[in-house]
Formats: sequence, C-alpha cells, structure tokens
Amino acid sequence: MERRKALGLFAATGAATAASFTALPSFGAESGRAAGATGQGKAAAKGGYTFALDRNVKRTSVRFNNRYGIEVAADLYVPKNARGTLPALAVSGPFGAVKEQSSGLYANEFARRGYVALAFDPSFTGESGGTVRDVASPDIHTEDFSAAVDFLGLQRIVDRERIGAQAICGLSGMALTAAAADSRIKAVATASMYDMSRSMSRGHEDYYTREQRQKVVDHLSRQRWIDAEKGTYARLSHEVPFDENGNVAPSNRVLPKTLPADADPITKIFFDYYRTERGYHPRSINSTTAWTGTTPMSFFAFPLMTNIDMLAPRKALLVAGADAHSRYYSEDVQAKAPDTVDLVIVPDADHVDLYDRKNLIPFDRLDEFFTKNLA
Repeated sequence: MERRKALGLFAATGAATAASFTALPSFGAESGRAAGATGQGKAAAKGGYTFALDRNVKRTSVRFNNRYGIEVAADLYVPKNARGTLPALAVSGPFGAVKEQSSGLYANEFARRGYVALAFDPSFTGESGGTVRDVASPDIHTEDFSAAVDFLGLQRIVDRERIGAQAICGLSGMALTAAAADSRIKAVATASMYDMSRSMSRGHEDYYTREQRQKVVDHLSRQRWIDAEKGTYARLSHEVPFDENGNVAPSNRVLPKTLPADADPITKIFFDYYRTERGYHPRSINSTTAWTGTTPMSFFAFPLMTNIDMLAPRKALLVAGADAHSRYYSEDVQAKAPDTVDLVIVPDADHVDLYDRKNLIPFDRLDEFFTKNLA
C-alpha cells in the first residue's frame, strides 16, 4: 500500500477493527504525557527502559541547555572500566521516540564497546524542556545535537577531538545537518534514516502533487487560526494523508490504539514496536498521541541537509534495511555525496528492525566506522 494511506489509514477507518497484534501493555496511563511521567509493566522492570542495561555500563541521568536556553534531558552511558579519555557519541531518534527506547539501546551498546554515549530527548519531547509539548523543530532539534556535543566536550572522560553522532530514523537528517555546520562532530552515522523535511513537505517517495502540497499548506494555515482562537495546540498527523476523495485526512494519533485487521505493512511494523511491550513508552509521542498539528510548517520552510557538501572531509555512514520503505532516503543522500557518505544495506531488515533487533543492527560495522573516523 502506498505511504499516503500508511500511518494515516486509521484516520478514515477508525480503531474499531480488532487488533491482530498484542493489546497495549499496562505500562501506565496514556494521559500521563507530561515530562517526568512514569510507567508500569515489563519495561518498568528495566527501570522504565525498553532494554536491559549492560552490566559493564554505568548510566547517569543528566541535564544541559541548548543555545536557545531549553533544558535537554539525557542519559550518559559510560563503560565501568573506563580509563583515560574516550571517544564519545551524541545519540538520538527516532522521531517521536524517547531516550528510554532505541537511542538508549544504541548508547548502551556503544558504551559496552568503549565509548561515552549520550542518549537525549530532543527539545519539547520526553523529559526535555520546552513549554509547548511535543512540537518539532528542524532547527532546534538540529541544535540539540550541537548542545549534546557541548556537554560531552566538558566531561573530563571525553576526548574533545573524538566526538561523533549516531542518529536513528527521523533525527538522522538533523544529525547530518548539525554535522555539516559543526566541525566538532568528527563523524556521523545513521540508521533507518528519514528526511523529515522531505517527508512532511512532499510525502513518501515524493508522491504529493503540486495541488496536494498546496492543500497541506492550506490545512496547516487553517489549523493555525483554530489553535490561535482556542489558545491550545491540536494534535494531528505530522505526515498529512489524503482520503479517497483527495482531501486531507489527518488523525489525532500517530498510531491507532488497536491495529485494524486491514492495516498496511508500514503501519504494522511501527505498531509492533511502539504499541506493544517491545517498545512502548508512555512519554513516546508515537506510542501514545501525535505531534502538534502545525509541526509540518517549519519543515516546509527548513530543508534539511542542504549543505551536506560541507561535511567533507569528515565522513558519514548510513545504514538502511534492504526491505525498508525508507531506504531511498539514505540512497539519495549517499548519491549526493558519494565521496563523503558510505551506505550499508542490511539484508532481511525493514525500517523498524534497526531500532532494536541487535542481531540485525550492524554494530560491528558502526564500531569500525567510528574507530577509524574518531581516531
């Protein structure tokens, strides 16, 4: 099924159909969206995380400010047997996820391998600050990576000349954009990369017609009036789908509460992570609700990776699943900068597999890349 009907499918069908996946775990009330909300269930047994902390790694909750004065919440992962100064990585993503999910899993694994790794919640999300909750900004989320570098470079255990970035899914475009503008980021890797500016302004595989793009702009503009009049911020689809009549059909959730029996394959793979015990977290936007409805406006105005050529002579490594619907994003970026950007395609992996399937995530290849380029 085309992406235009994926994720937005339930806007038309609703959630009345019986789910074919496990029902939502008893992980805490979904209304607990405020920063600091806690959950229960299997992940609570792991301290609220969706993965187990490696016994050779120490995790510490930390806070730092970005240059806009927003407090960013993060977890610092350090090898317990650390000696001297170490290479470090700023880690974040996917878009709409929190540090207790995929980015924390990556940071935990990198720390096990000898890195200092900082998994952070982007501004306005998770436990990070920002008055309006769950609003996305390509500019500020890009800045969050540089702010994470600031924090890492102030740690005595970190070698300032050996700091890189690892991003997953929708934060990947921000990480590459940050690296192009911040030469302190010596190398950057991505997994299941999404270009959120391209996705929101043009649709999956650029399927939006000129007319549809205008309809999205008009929808967002009307929503600004609605929000201004009500003094609130509605939650609506950040990737705006269209119904069978060609009209915008946003939903007030990223994913349905239960999975329709006829759900498309893309919705299924996201549901199987965010809406089941595998990856559910009460602070995750994708697990519980939706972004603010006018979020796409800034992504229309702010193309990511415009200056990817400025990354050279530093290097990037993009990892994508062979079966991922998002694979073309990585391929297109690599084609633009073939001398700077390398691409690894993981056989038998879809987009979400690279969130947490450690048997598929090529950590050895990522470790080799950072070892070489953070030398």
